[in-house]
Amino acid sequence: MRKPALKSLFLSSMKIYLDDSLYGPFLHPFTSTRHLSDIRVGILTIAEKWRLLTKANIEKYLDPPNSNDGWVIPAHLIPTVQNFRSILKVAAEKGNFQLIPNLMSITLPWHIFQLNAQAIEADIDLITAGRMSAPIPEGTRVIAPERIFIEPGATILMSCLNAAEGRIYIGKNTLIMEGSLIRGPFAACEAAVVKMGATIYGGTTIGPYSVVGGEIKNSILFGYSNKAHEGYLGDSVIGEWCNLGAGTSNSNVKNTGGLVKYITGRDRIPEIAGQKAGLLMGDYSRSAINTSFNTGTVIGVCCNVFGEMPAKYVNHFSWGKERYIFEKALQDIANWKKMKGHELTTAERITLNNIYLSTQ
Repeated sequence: MRKPALKSLFLSSMKIYLDDSLYGPFLHPFTSTRHLSDIRVGILTIAEKWRLLTKANIEKYLDPPNSNDGWVIPAHLIPTVQNFRSILKVAAEKGNFQLIPNLMSITLPWHIFQLNAQAIEADIDLITAGRMSAPIPEGTRVIAPERIFIEPGATILMSCLNAAEGRIYIGKNTLIMEGSLIRGPFAACEAAVVKMGATIYGGTTIGPYSVVGGEIKNSILFGYSNKAHEGYLGDSVIGEWCNLGAGTSNSNVKNTGGLVKYITGRDRIPEIAGQKAGLLMGDYSRSAINTSFNTGTVIGVCCNVFGEMPAKYVNHFSWGKERYIFEKALQDIANWKKMKGHELTTAERITLNNIYLSTQ
């Protein structure tokens, strides 16, 4: 039987099953609280990229589904305008995804910041196709204005945007305050805030409803997180509902210039990430003022980090060097969520309880 054309398939009611059984376990701490396809890399999450590209029904699985009504695609693959047809073709034929050229994928947590600049550029192609940018506001100093896309409702006040080395995306209802210096590739997602005088280098994504200030380079805040004050964040990934206290900084390069290793679990063997590797912080974690994070540090879910320089691996539900009392942790999360007009959901409580019990 002749196979229908891809065009008719991906616009039909077929389903795409995103399966994170292959690499979900290796993306600690971010997949402790989310499906792999809900990781944000570039502007969108992987699942959002698939929805926008295909208009298909997207379902997420922790284990491969036994289904003939759609394609099973590994969730770590990053679709782009250029490669998604090749991915769909291989999925329909149950072929080898490794044969697709120039295929971006996330198999380890530091790949998120290592691929972010490339993913920002790819997402701008996807999001802005056939659309026109809102006008650049008066008083904004720009370099390469044709490479800047501004969504309706964004506010940019007397700042400098340099898109010569990478495109810039300013999302809906974002606020770029006075004196901000931004170089592309850069993305500010919906309702993000860049505070006065921020210095932001390429490869950086400010996730939805996040607030940032100080100096940031090649880093991602997934969403609803704050790095609102002075301090340096470089080559790092910050989960959702995190807060970095004033003066918090991380190292991203060893004084020796040598290779940086991460420990991504209590019993894991250190793995080399490259010469530049910063902070990986799981959801709902926070640092006190003037906290200093060493090169290649991993902070688990729901940690309150304070005191002397933290260890390079901090387990879930740590309160300094003690165990976070569970009900106290939930109350603190609820307090932080309330500041942005949200509440702790039943689903979140269940997920956090499972993590807490698994790390006793």
